[in-house]
Amino acid sequence: MQRVSYIPRVDPFLLCLVCVVAAASLLPVHGVGARVVDGLADLAVVLLFFLHGAKLSREAIWQGLGNLRLHALTFASTYGLFPAVGLATVALIGGWINPDLIAGLLFLTLLPSTVQSSIAFTAMARGNVAAAVCSASLSNLLGIFLTPLLVSLFLRTAGAGGGFNWHAVESIVLQLLVPFLGGHLLRPWIGGFVTRYKAILTPVDRGSILLIVYSAFSAAVVKGIWHRLGMGDLVCVLVLSGVILTVVMLVNLLAGRLAGLARADLVVLLFCGSKKSLVSGVPMAGALFAPAQVGMIVLPLMIFHQLQLFVCAWLAGHFARTSEPMDDADTPSSTPVATVPRSAEEIAAAAAACGLTIPEPCAAGVAANLALLESHVARLRGEEAGQA
Repeated sequence: MQRVSYIPRVDPFLLCLVCVVAAASLLPVHGVGARVVDGLADLAVVLLFFLHGAKLSREAIWQGLGNLRLHALTFASTYGLFPAVGLATVALIGGWINPDLIAGLLFLTLLPSTVQSSIAFTAMARGNVAAAVCSASLSNLLGIFLTPLLVSLFLRTAGAGGGFNWHAVESIVLQLLVPFLGGHLLRPWIGGFVTRYKAILTPVDRGSILLIVYSAFSAAVVKGIWHRLGMGDLVCVLVLSGVILTVVMLVNLLAGRLAGLARADLVVLLFCGSKKSLVSGVPMAGALFAPAQVGMIVLPLMIFHQLQLFVCAWLAGHFARTSEPMDDADTPSSTPVATVPRSAEEIAAAAAACGLTIPEPCAAGVAANLALLESHVARLRGEEAGQA
């Protein structure tokens, strides 16, 4: 098998975000136009979380729930270690940069983990994919409840603004929680459609985020964001994001080794426990902060998002290279780490090896999900989709 060079690439979605920020800076909406865009952004948030709820597979969660020690460590990293590092960072930098950027740095440490990229990086690094699905999905589900509470507690404690706000609670419930639960409850009827047409629905996800970012930065530009920010502030945010990510990853690596995690589970802790979700963070910022603040709040998150992709892509490539040949002592026999099953027979055999039975109505959806995951891994490795 030919080795490939693992060169991290700029996420195309980040380029779209930069273009949207530039468009909002040059052509911000005012007055009635701003109210229309804000209304559309609210509807986009509802649609986004409805689709997230419809995509959440209870079967995948139940499959990975047994590894309680791993999930406890991942949860502690996402909602314990990250906030602690964020608070320490805010205390150390004091008033060196804009207060809204400080609030944005702390806000990103309070968010749930990513789902899709965490799973893709885990698969690329020959990790425990089932456990990654479970950890990432639970992190996002719990984040709907925990992030607003942590924002209320820690941003006020750090003196970065915030505080408990019943209007924010109402926004979270109506815009995020209700659509999410509605989509999940309707999954038995629409889950197959969402799975079959995932490639078509993905632009809906990303389009929603782009619309929300445009609305947020339009309001921020009207309030003079670029008159209050300098290049030094952005460089400082980049450096601090790198420090936060490095500390969290090193602590997770040490904690995983002290806990005696198998290599495949250590990969899950490293990736799921060190990433923060842009997809969840932008809508939450819109619900929790004033419109004029949102642009500044999500700016550190956008910078951190790209940085984590670069670092995790390199690490996943390193794990993939050093795992050949596979160390059976470190990898549970039930973890699919070598190849992705493609045919119906291969998928059924892999499921049987895990003690699972795939219901006939779910077979097409499982096959589509595996094909999508394989294409993500191939893209991250720089291979052509479908190449072994």
